[in-house]
Amino acid sequence: MNIIVCIKQVPETTEVKINPETNTLIREGIKSIINPFDMYAIEEAVRIKEKYGAKTTVITMGPPQAEEALREAIAMGIDEAILITDRSLAGSDTWATSYTLSKAILKLGSFDIILCGKQASDGDTAQVGPGISAHLDIPQVTYVKKIKEITEKSCFVERMTEEGYEVILVSLPCLFTVVKEINEPRLPSLRGLLKAKQTNILKWSAKDLNLDETKIGLKGSPTQVIKIFTPPSRCGGVIFKGETEEVVEKLFSVLKKEIP
Repeated sequence: MNIIVCIKQVPETTEVKINPETNTLIREGIKSIINPFDMYAIEEAVRIKEKYGAKTTVITMGPPQAEEALREAIAMGIDEAILITDRSLAGSDTWATSYTLSKAILKLGSFDIILCGKQASDGDTAQVGPGISAHLDIPQVTYVKKIKEITEKSCFVERMTEEGYEVILVSLPCLFTVVKEINEPRLPSLRGLLKAKQTNILKWSAKDLNLDETKIGLKGSPTQVIKIFTPPSRCGGVIFKGETEEVVEKLFSVLKKEIP
């Protein structure tokens, strides 16, 4: 069984900076961490490995510094790591990113389960995981809170909903995006830290993946950020005093003026 985990290195919340010319995040030289939701995907891959004897591989796309995230994943128990890094990939939106990751997964060969965090903390779109499954034309289940049973050809999972959860049977290969309710990520062991330090990180460029140049980077991204700005501060609210009926009437009159 082959398990692939797609992760992203994101800036710490207090370190987010925007390039005013391209309206994209500046990542080089910024202190970064593994996207918090991806930590649960890494942990789940390691748990599957421990239970079923699977081989685990972690993949990320980003600048050279993203290698740090891959080594942290190895320290947690992942077997192998691949860094997709190329200047031509800069500015890729979720569709271009999922296209690139899917090509890397195909280059790896056979796989059974792809795990992703439900969304990234810097974009919050929750689109890359589903995008990968679309490019690969495989089933997907989002918001997975529990992987119950894995067989040779299928897998039972619980998918979190607003009302509770759904139990879904999905055929392999497939892709899951996971939520934080699925597990509690472990801390790296000393042995894991030593392995992470010694492991050779495989690096692939756009040329190595034979990527279509019209589908990557800013030029290959169907969505464009036109403008970024800080919303104006909210002004103070109005305090209504009096009896309940009187307050309701005052509030209703204000709302009638505000809502066309």
